[in-house]
Amino acid sequence: MKTLVIERDALKNNISVVKERAGGAVIYGVVTGDGQGAGLVELAKTLRAEGIGRFAVSEVAEAAALRKAGFVEEEILMLRCTTDREELEQLLDLNVICTVGSHDSGMALNGVAEARSTIAEAHIQIDTGMGFGGFLSSEPEKILSTFRDLSSIAVSGVCTQLYTKSRKGKALAAQVEEFTKTVEAIHAAGFETGTVHAAGSYVLMHHPAARLGGVRAGTVLMGRCRRARGDGLRRVGYGEVKVEETRWVPKGHIVGGNTPAPLKKNTRVAVLPVGYQNGFGMGRPWAGGLLDAIRRWLTQRQITVRVNGQKARVIGGIGAIETIVDVTDLKCTAGDKAVFDIDPIFAKGFVREYR
Repeated sequence: MKTLVIERDALKNNISVVKERAGGAVIYGVVTGDGQGAGLVELAKTLRAEGIGRFAVSEVAEAAALRKAGFVEEEILMLRCTTDREELEQLLDLNVICTVGSHDSGMALNGVAEARSTIAEAHIQIDTGMGFGGFLSSEPEKILSTFRDLSSIAVSGVCTQLYTKSRKGKALAAQVEEFTKTVEAIHAAGFETGTVHAAGSYVLMHHPAARLGGVRAGTVLMGRCRRARGDGLRRVGYGEVKVEETRWVPKGHIVGGNTPAPLKKNTRVAVLPVGYQNGFGMGRPWAGGLLDAIRRWLTQRQITVRVNGQKARVIGGIGAIETIVDVTDLKCTAGDKAVFDIDPIFAKGFVREYR
């Protein structure tokens, strides 16, 4: 059996760091991707127990699961826009705050709400550079028309997604300025914006000026956003499997799956029933460029696991369903426990367990 272990103490530590960094800003716990891989409902319950009662989702099914699990009064925000009438009907049934990022999505939501003789709550999304959705700040009339013309929508927030390639944040500062001017234009036209939020996990941790009225905490909860030394976060999630077998393999024999190579000496190996199809060795593509590619390659070559608490190096690369580690100098046998780091959001085929 493959077990994905979620450490409660590490998770609670990260929530504490998020709360400290957010200051007075409201916090949306982003529970997309089955709760960042930690389990949608389990993560939401932990967040609520630690004082975070606002949640952000990307699928109707996620909102439905939260409501079914007893999150009846909590605020749930749908992060993406949709013009699909069936989805909008379900979102209103679930009392979810929708996102409007275009004339079409605004008209669709207003039409569904009007037909039900109700008012739909929504946040207005502004596109400041990532391009996934939102009104362009250069088209203020389209933004203001949501306030003026769509009488069945009540705007309770304005948001954007920020990007940055470095902690120096020059590009980020320009985005924040652009977003702030758009918010000010809405105020100048006589409308309220509600909660103003722009910062996701990385920006929350590294750019205080961008935290504004609200922040969205997702990957930071797992300690798997882009990190900085001394940030106080702890990495959450590790895997456990049992060694399938151990055996001696002669010098020159080819071993491994991803980067098979001949052994330089007689080697005792252990075979683990886990591979990249299970998410072992998978990482998030935070950075680009040749230097970062070299770093990722070196990291891949240095992956280790712990067998009975002893460090063992992966050899020949990670295979699809199995991985080989060097246990020449270790005491171990078939059935012994092997422990390894794994990002919960990539983990597949594991039984999840909170400890």
